[in-house]
Amino acid sequence: MSKLIPTPSQLAVGKETKVDAKSAAPKRSLTPRRRAREYALQGVYQSLVMRRAGSLPNAAAIAKQLGEDPAFRRCQLDLFQGIFDGVLDRTDELEAIITPALDRPINELSPVEHAALLIGAYELAIDLSVPYKVAINEAVELAKTFGGTDGHKYVNGVLDLLAQKLRSTEIQAG
Repeated sequence: MSKLIPTPSQLAVGKETKVDAKSAAPKRSLTPRRRAREYALQGVYQSLVMRRAGSLPNAAAIAKQLGEDPAFRRCQLDLFQGIFDGVLDRTDELEAIITPALDRPINELSPVEHAALLIGAYELAIDLSVPYKVAINEAVELAKTFGGTDGHKYVNGVLDLLAQKLRSTEIQAG
């Protein structure tokens, strides 16, 4: 069986060439919900990279690999599964929602920003139990943690535009 591609966190550690791996990881307090979103981002990221390489992603294999990480058991499993499966099942629909808010073709986005936008769009458009501010903030935090220097600003701008369309009643209610 072929080995899956590295996750964003594995790539981030790999970039730190002269730093001990333990000190390279950002120190932050992770709630089970934040962990679930981070693992969902890693899974969606893997799926996007595999698709861009011309392979068909295997959601079950990706989820199995993520589940082998000892910290995975500390995530909120139902939230992870809902976001991961929901995004992968509706990627085309979510990309159609995101695309009008972009200033470039979607395939030119970094895979991390693309994954964060898919998760944010999923929570804004599909999972209405998540307040729009939380959906945007969580996606921005994912982009800050795993993405490029200013990628989180782009994610914030795009999701803010989407929220105005998708959640206008909630926004007007304050």
